[in-house]
Amino acid sequence: MLRRGLALGGGLLLLILIVLGVKGCLDARANRELSDYARNVTQIVEETEQTSKDFFGKLEDPGGLSVTEFVNEVNADRSAMDNYRSRVESLGTPGDMKRAQGNLELVYELRASGMDEIADKMSTALGEAGAEKAMAAIAKQMQKLMASDVVYETVVRPEVDGVLADNGISGSDLPEGMVLPDERWLEESTVSGALGGISGNSGAAPGVHGLELVGVSVNGTELVEGAAATVSGEEGVEVEATVENQGESTEDGVTVAVTVDGNTLQGEIDEVGAGEQQTATIPLTPAPQGEVTLEVEAEPVAGEQVTENNEASYTLLVE
Repeated sequence: MLRRGLALGGGLLLLILIVLGVKGCLDARANRELSDYARNVTQIVEETEQTSKDFFGKLEDPGGLSVTEFVNEVNADRSAMDNYRSRVESLGTPGDMKRAQGNLELVYELRASGMDEIADKMSTALGEAGAEKAMAAIAKQMQKLMASDVVYETVVRPEVDGVLADNGISGSDLPEGMVLPDERWLEESTVSGALGGISGNSGAAPGVHGLELVGVSVNGTELVEGAAATVSGEEGVEVEATVENQGESTEDGVTVAVTVDGNTLQGEIDEVGAGEQQTATIPLTPAPQGEVTLEVEAEPVAGEQVTENNEASYTLLVE
């Protein structure tokens, strides 16, 4: 009986050790799977963040890229994002990560579909016909990128990190992975301003653009084309040129040039709103003497098609 008891006890102990060993192996395997999953997600997130930096970096500074080159690079960014979505969908997912995986797939569906739409609209946005509508569509897709950041940061990261912590795994937490660098990209004006810097694009906001030189005076005397005007030059000669914005957008940095005796001087209007008038003041130095011809021009702005009304010529007698 004693021998049987000892044998039974030894067998039971061996069985316990086997069970504990198997459980330990299963736990170690499960932890390895969780760590591998977190590592694979981290790699995809970090690559995604780099693609985002490249894309928005090009928007901020196209670096002399032509329209065709820029569109090709945006298409490459779109392909990269599509690839990240496919990699996420094919991840081997441990049971504890099923919920986090579903939310991660949502994140990358938002990112890939957003970049697909942006790439599809880019050529039109950089062209003439339909540019305004295309830029608005691009700005709208930026909302998808922001939504993906919110889901990743407030749902996916806490879920994955929580599962890792519950299983005693440290050092594998997911990194931050924001793709929209700034909320200003949600505004159409930011998008249109960035795309205006692409080589070959006019840089103009969508819509009609046009200036008109509506009035010129010298030392307070209004000038009329075809009729000579006489002014005193004792205290200097100063030209005031009034420009009207006949377009649909505010124009910044409008340059007005005055040429007299082969010498060209310039003045600048900082800003003139649509339908508004502003005046540039240009002192003529050195002051002309006797009868001279003044050629005054409001230099065309980006996107301006009709420029005949931007300039005028006057005869001036300076005493």
